[in-house]
Amino acid sequence: MTSEVLQSPKATGRRRTATRVLAASLALTATTFGVAGCDSAAAGTLEGSRLELPVSGGTAVVDTASLAVTAQTGGRRALVLSGPAGGGLGKPGPVTRTAHGARWSYPAKGLEVTAGSERGRLRIKLRANRDGSVSWPVTGTDRAAAALQLPRGEGLDVPVRDAFWNSSAPKGGLAGSTLDMGEGLALPLWGYSMGAAGVSYLTPTDLGTSLKFASTGGRLRTTAEHAFDAGEGTRDYEVSFALTDGNPVAPAADYRSYLAQRGQLGSLRRKIRQNPANGKLLGAFHAYVWGDARTAAGVDKLKKLGVDRMWLGYDAGPGPMNAAAVRAAKKAGYLVGPYDTFANGQDPKTADSPTSVWPGRVYPDFCIRKADGTPETGFGGRGCYLSSRAFEKAEPGKRYLADRTRTMVANGADSYFLDVDATGEVFRDHGKGHEMTKAGDREMRLARMRRLSRNLVLGSESAQGWANKVLAYDHGSGTPAADGLWKLERDKKTWGGYFPEKAPGAFFKPVKLPAELATAMYDPKYRAPLYETALHGSLVNAERWELSYEKLPGQKTDRALLAMLYNTPLNYVLDGPTLDRNGPEMAALQKYFSPLHRAAGTERLTSFRWLSGDRSVQRTVFGDGTLTVTANFGSRTHEGLPGGCVDARLRTDDKPRRLCPAQPQG
Repeated sequence: MTSEVLQSPKATGRRRTATRVLAASLALTATTFGVAGCDSAAAGTLEGSRLELPVSGGTAVVDTASLAVTAQTGGRRALVLSGPAGGGLGKPGPVTRTAHGARWSYPAKGLEVTAGSERGRLRIKLRANRDGSVSWPVTGTDRAAAALQLPRGEGLDVPVRDAFWNSSAPKGGLAGSTLDMGEGLALPLWGYSMGAAGVSYLTPTDLGTSLKFASTGGRLRTTAEHAFDAGEGTRDYEVSFALTDGNPVAPAADYRSYLAQRGQLGSLRRKIRQNPANGKLLGAFHAYVWGDARTAAGVDKLKKLGVDRMWLGYDAGPGPMNAAAVRAAKKAGYLVGPYDTFANGQDPKTADSPTSVWPGRVYPDFCIRKADGTPETGFGGRGCYLSSRAFEKAEPGKRYLADRTRTMVANGADSYFLDVDATGEVFRDHGKGHEMTKAGDREMRLARMRRLSRNLVLGSESAQGWANKVLAYDHGSGTPAADGLWKLERDKKTWGGYFPEKAPGAFFKPVKLPAELATAMYDPKYRAPLYETALHGSLVNAERWELSYEKLPGQKTDRALLAMLYNTPLNYVLDGPTLDRNGPEMAALQKYFSPLHRAAGTERLTSFRWLSGDRSVQRTVFGDGTLTVTANFGSRTHEGLPGGCVDARLRTDDKPRRLCPAQPQG
């Protein structure tokens, strides 16, 4: 009997410290643990309103009167997994036993509920027969809850009593804020650590679901809220609970197992077999190039610096990389790709971007329409968002997308960056003839990305878990972007605008992050590699393209250490002067990264732990010991590793490879 267990029964009750290694939760493939609670014995017991169901690592108890959920671990410790549903549910109907659990209803709310054990998890599904909402599960209420795991960008591990995170959102914290599960998080999950135990919450029905944060008695709590809406296609709501060993990345390990069980986990190795050009991502840093850097001479300069792998992207403005530059890049072993988007349309007579210009009546006929018939306003308040369903319906005859792509790669480019298609921002369309729900929008986007990925090394923006099978890389999910970032980027005086054309300030002007933003996004003691735990080895993840390595001087050392620790590439913007000025340092960093990523880029992240009580020293392991990385974010030496340095060791190495990025490179 196999199950994706997050806690071995042999480990239950074992004392763990801050240096504990993730145990069974990182057995990411199906593993035999011999735990009672596999599907063949999943019916559980029912006494009154108390439904007991076996799960891996213990027993889950559901109160059918209130949807409160508790768990008894193998060590006989009781955990509160959810408080009663907020606002009440009304009197429940009769409870009927099923093969794997039970079902019942809440007539006053129009809800039908099924609960059961599935592959070691507790799975609860709610189906509504009318529009409405439910506030559930109510989490973080257990007095032992110590830290919240949240996949904002790469991921956060937030101590529930931390004063910063208990502050309100304008001050950088979370209290009083709400995140859309389908849009504001990179993965549809959250979790809590409770000492040597923990819990993972997965919401496969993330559309229509939001996560609300409250500070109660100085402790951070969370409540999920789901809107049941027939028109939006969100009348079904599902939450999967799993017991973990309390490691901060355990919820992401649970999600990886969940994807693998359902055939929804991509493999970079498989993508490389299908298109060998994908293999050039291994060891590569990423950079958007401008001015002289996008010429053949600029490419040759990179190669002469010793850069052996790069992904080079360019915008769709005047003077894209020409065929000679592309040939030089491919000869150097680099990937080359244009920036494009299928999501924006403007009047061709007044459009300010070539990617927003489409033939015929794509604009305005393909505009997404709101319920009142008005178009959904496009990027930066310009034009409109275009309907993915309208494109899919037209494509067999008109081939708008195929023709656009063919034009964009006529210079020989072998990669493609398709903006926003893989992000959480999806739309309901009321436009006549191309109506769609948000779920339908995802399906249409996946269909066109799947076609592109057959012959091109495909990337997109801030890719969410549902897109992992069709993409080879993404830009954005490495960044835990806090709300204050968008306000800062709109301040053109501070952030920089889109001129000069060959080196726009928005990308090249160095910026000092306000203290609260620096803490929320880059303080290493709050970071945890949730995204890499879930998807490393499926795609290559980098930071947002407007946050190049040089854009934030105050965070350079920490960002370099995080990149090496997580085995993810740094992202740059380059023009002629910056290549001359920063090229040697970039080349030295890439030289360090390249062999590590070539060895481990297709492996899963199998361990994450803190080696010091203040979390300043952290370690990751990839594969079965293929690569071990130790980073010291502090100022004091730890067991021979100086502050601000990282040691990486491949299985074949006699000694660690050291990098101290604050010291002169090259």
